[in-house]
Amino acid sequence: MIARRKLLISLGWGALAVPLASFAQQPSAKMPRIGVLSPFASNADAFRDALQQRLQELGYSAGRNIAVEYRASEGMADRLPQLAVELVGLKVAAIVTTTAPGVQAAKQATTTIPIIIAGVDDAVDQGFVSSLARPGGNITGTSWLNTELSAKRVELLKQTLPKISRIAFLREAVGAASSLRAIEAAARALGIRLLVMELRAPSEVDGVFAALLHERVGALMVAHSPMIAGQESHIIGLAMKHRLPTIFSFRKAVDAGGLMSYGPKPADLYRRAADYTDRILKGTKPGNLPVEQPTSFELVINLKTATALGVKIPQSILLSADDVIR
Repeated sequence: MIARRKLLISLGWGALAVPLASFAQQPSAKMPRIGVLSPFASNADAFRDALQQRLQELGYSAGRNIAVEYRASEGMADRLPQLAVELVGLKVAAIVTTTAPGVQAAKQATTTIPIIIAGVDDAVDQGFVSSLARPGGNITGTSWLNTELSAKRVELLKQTLPKISRIAFLREAVGAASSLRAIEAAARALGIRLLVMELRAPSEVDGVFAALLHERVGALMVAHSPMIAGQESHIIGLAMKHRLPTIFSFRKAVDAGGLMSYGPKPADLYRRAADYTDRILKGTKPGNLPVEQPTSFELVINLKTATALGVKIPQSILLSADDVIR
């Protein structure tokens, strides 16, 4: 049983889509091999699933006309560099990854194999491409405007909680500097004191909340990162326990009990990475493909959470929401 489990993990998602024997065959010389470098947990990887679905829609079938090497760091960013090196050693035709730690690991591992970004905070600010219009080099993909969105989340908290004077921002220590600067500027403009809390290990979450209670913050902004995604339910549980309103980047957290979220739909970015993969496999150079930014964003509010926290959501915010969970 143990040996079989290890085999299935090494085969990646293809083992779920095609018979084991056909996927286990070595890919032919004409069958491209792509590497999928995921910073998330393999047992619930929305990045992998959305990418797989879109590739299938584009006519790619694992084991028939494409080989897929899937590597997941299980939410541990320090594992990504070695996994990226593994994929480079397999001579994949392209590496698809998401979040800054994933892209950074792939970038360090190769300067020649195309790297497709399925969403980062700011691809230019983080040094992955020279410009959005002309990325150059071997990297392209999508960047989710998190600098502007981060400032918008501060404004949404203030509009929802007009009397708020202190908020905390929880992020992974490797988060983008541009997003933090935008949050700091927005907080200053609104007369809000900002407390920045940085995580270096999942075990620090409880200590962070102890500090938040000491500082008497009125709300919590939670950044999106692999480590935080793995701790999301724990963070939401602690926030509810201490009656702390929260705002996240994506609606998944609101479905799980967070108060609010504002941002693009991650699945759209993950699926778009498959389109980039298709074009690169057909011969387009990554440096010639502009980095795209999302054009639609959603505001999601959990009214059940608001009621539990004793928060009255202003009617103007409810009317502007794309979805309200009741």
